[in-house]
Amino acid sequence: MPKREKPPTVKTTAPERARGGRARTMSEIVPDVGRAAFRRFGFIQSSVVSRWGEIVGERYAKVTAPESIRFPNGERANGVLTLTVAGAHAPMMQHVTPVIIERVNRFFGYAAVVRVVMRQGELPVPKPRAAPKPFVVVPIELGESLRTIADPELKAVLESLAQGVAAATALPISLGKIS
Repeated sequence: MPKREKPPTVKTTAPERARGGRARTMSEIVPDVGRAAFRRFGFIQSSVVSRWGEIVGERYAKVTAPESIRFPNGERANGVLTLTVAGAHAPMMQHVTPVIIERVNRFFGYAAVVRVVMRQGELPVPKPRAAPKPFVVVPIELGESLRTIADPELKAVLESLAQGVAAATALPISLGKIS
C-alpha cells in the first residue's frame, strides 16, 4: 500500500496588532513607575506614605513611619502593617495600636489592616524646604492687566510669571498687554 502524502500546510500568521497607541504624557507614566516601586515594598498606594500625617495625625506621624503592608496571598484585606517607631516611643505606640488600625482602615474604606508590627529604628529625615524667594514687586505695567482675571489659580501663576519677568536683569523691549 502506497503512503498517502499529506497536503502541504499553509502557515497563517495572525495580523500584526497596531503598536504604540496614543502618546502618553509624563504625568500618566510617572504614577505607574511609583506604583510598581511601592507595591514591591508592600504598599498598595503610595498615598499611605505621602499622607501618613493625615491618616494617623501629626502627633503619631512625628514618631512613626509606615514601612510596608503585607496581605495574605491573593487578598487585599486582613493585612499586617509594619511601622518604624522612633526610640522610646514604641511602648506608647503599642497602646495606641487599635487607634492606628482604625484610622488606616478608615483611609482605605475597608478592613485592610488587622495587625500592626512595630520595629524600632531611625525615621527618615524630612528634606529641608528651600527658603522662600524674596518678594519682588510687580511693576504697574505688568500687574494692571492681572486684576481682571477671575480664576485665582491662573492669576497666581501669572503673577508669579510677572514677578519672574520683573526680577530679570533686563526687561524685554516689547511686552504688550497681558490679557
